Amino acid sequence: MNRYENIVFDVGGVLLSYRWFDAITEAGCTPEEARELGPKLFEDPCWRELDLGIRPYFEVVNEFAAKYPEYTSVITEFLTEVKRMPIGRPAVWEEVHRLKEKGYKLYILSNYSEYMIKNHTENLPFVQDMDGGIVSYMVHVNKPDKGIYEALFKKYDLDPSECLFFDDRDENIEGAKKCGMDGIVVTSEEFLVEELKKL
Repeated sequence: MNRYENIVFDVGGVLLSYRWFDAITEAGCTPEEARELGPKLFEDPCWRELDLGIRPYFEVVNEFAAKYPEYTSVITEFLTEVKRMPIGRPAVWEEVHRLKEKGYKLYILSNYSEYMIKNHTENLPFVQDMDGGIVSYMVHVNKPDKGIYEALFKKYDLDPSECLFFDDRDENIEGAKKCGMDGIVVTSEEFLVEELKKL
């Protein structure tokens, strides 16, 4: 692994965990409703559109909520009070900071709306260790589309062969590999900590 100069991180499922189920129930659902609604929301095209950042965030939220009239108020609150959702991963952040001290360049590459990522990462310590990043809303392209990987390489003049990418989705790692960047699928916080220690 010594050949890597740049370590690239997804955010959700990598640098952060999510308590989406609790956040939905706090917005007004029963546990049974939350178990049914959550997967629907995350797989809905509107969620992808939020990440793309092509239209104003709350314009999409209103359209999203209108698609599920029985849950309009729940969805609106869930997507407004987004600070309820993230859970920190201090053990990961500690290893990230050690990598920074070792001289690695660190970057974020994530699918996220501007509203959500600002609310989810504000004042978190790992942000200070990053040398930059590309988030989908900036380039209007989501992983695993090659355009978002290429945007990262171009903006920071990175050689893909010198980059290692951590993401929690197989398809995003496959997308990275197609662009010449190595990648590791993150299966748990503990797994990620061990992989970062190897570096």
